[in-house]
Amino acid sequence: MDISNWIEKHADFSPEKAAVQFVRHSNSTEVEVWSYAEFEQRISKIASGLKQKFAVGAGDRVAFLGYNNPDLLALLFACARLGAILVPLNWRLAAAEHGYIFQDCGAAVLICEEDFRENAERNRAVVPDCKFVAHGFSAKGWSGFEELLESNEKLADNPDVTYESPLLIIYTSGTTGRPKGAVLTQNALFWNALNSVHMHDLSAQDHVLSVLPLFHVGPLNIQTVPAFYAGATVTLTPKFNPGQTLKLIAGLRPSLILLVPVTMQAVLQNANWEKCDCSSLRSVTTGSSVIPVELIEGFHQRNIPVGQVYGSTETCPIAAYLRAEDAIRKIGSTGKTALHCEVRVVNESGKSVATGEAGELLVRGANVMKEYWKNPDETAKVITDGWYSTGDVGFYDEEGYLFINDRKRDIIISGSENIYPAEIEVVLREHPHILDVAVVGKTDPEWGEVPAAFVVKSPQTELSENDVLLYLSKSIARFKQPKAVYFLAALPRNTMGKVLKYELRKIAEG
Repeated sequence: MDISNWIEKHADFSPEKAAVQFVRHSNSTEVEVWSYAEFEQRISKIASGLKQKFAVGAGDRVAFLGYNNPDLLALLFACARLGAILVPLNWRLAAAEHGYIFQDCGAAVLICEEDFRENAERNRAVVPDCKFVAHGFSAKGWSGFEELLESNEKLADNPDVTYESPLLIIYTSGTTGRPKGAVLTQNALFWNALNSVHMHDLSAQDHVLSVLPLFHVGPLNIQTVPAFYAGATVTLTPKFNPGQTLKLIAGLRPSLILLVPVTMQAVLQNANWEKCDCSSLRSVTTGSSVIPVELIEGFHQRNIPVGQVYGSTETCPIAAYLRAEDAIRKIGSTGKTALHCEVRVVNESGKSVATGEAGELLVRGANVMKEYWKNPDETAKVITDGWYSTGDVGFYDEEGYLFINDRKRDIIISGSENIYPAEIEVVLREHPHILDVAVVGKTDPEWGEVPAAFVVKSPQTELSENDVLLYLSKSIARFKQPKAVYFLAALPRNTMGKVLKYELRKIAEG
């Protein structure tokens, strides 16, 4: 059995129930509706088409490059049925970054929307055996997605596909400067869905409005995929648009929505916020970095509780959560340990600390990733006896509520995007006129944090901030590019040679 069985069963019990609603355009409120019966039929056709046309089977990787689309969700369940592995790609990445991921995961098939055709074409050479499938357009040398829908063959159950089969590889930026693919099994998505059901009191009567990019584990797995386990309805938008989001809340009356700090702020600052009818929302769920209290209070003033999720790509992501009934009383907390999960707080020796004492957070549960794809060394660094070392620092209060203090690692969370300084540092060190470099997070009123680069350049070298940014623009995504470049004679280091990044943060903050 696999998780596509969820859709099969709901199609049997409630065939006419709306499963997926999709808004095709960013300024529209008109929806295309797929019932659970239609959703199941779509999944079945895609699974059969992938197998017949491209011989996709257990363990094969199928990549998707595009905006939010109901076919991405159908593809997830089709891969589950085949035992294949879906690799949803961050469309904000540069072509070179996509190329690394294509090559690393060894994609057998790439399904791509027209806006990203150029990025895909530039990487054909790195994956010569990959089959390119055009979604929503036609092009020479590409198969058409519609060809996958021509099969009417019902696939027989595959005994080799179980809940233990890998289903997702989601790439997260790495501390070594290379992204790592977190491998999540069908079992991880199942137990994560159960955690979501408990967090949200999720039921078939709910309607989830999904506006954040599904290539992230949070937007995909905090509410969207769990909604299908519960038999609820999901409405998708291609991209986030605050004005459209408010119109859809008022018009379609969803009960649940996931937002991150930057999108919460955009909604609160929209001209229609005060007059929008938001009475259908049972709660807003958020996560990412530490949430500014003023954003939470903005929703609380409209009697909309803000629940919080703690976790990471490696935990699928739900490891702890703050339920709606505790949202106001425990503002600032990320809640209690998830129903089907364990979270420990430990000191440097790995011993559990006392209540109120801060330490590193370790997570264990069926929702934790299986491994980093083809990277046993990095896997061994973070998983010991089933416990995943998050690198985050926090504590439990006397009531068992979790508070996040800091991040042990140097990750920068800009909006909803995770940025590792090492990614930027690796590229800059290749510049012929840069001798030394370090990147830190700098406070930003819109994005929470943005990267700031500190550069030591070669003597007698004319190197400007624009030169540095232009060099980076050729290799990394725009959202990862520093918003400020500082030139120093030398980086501050301790006696062991480690860069003192806290000193650099002081400079960046002015």
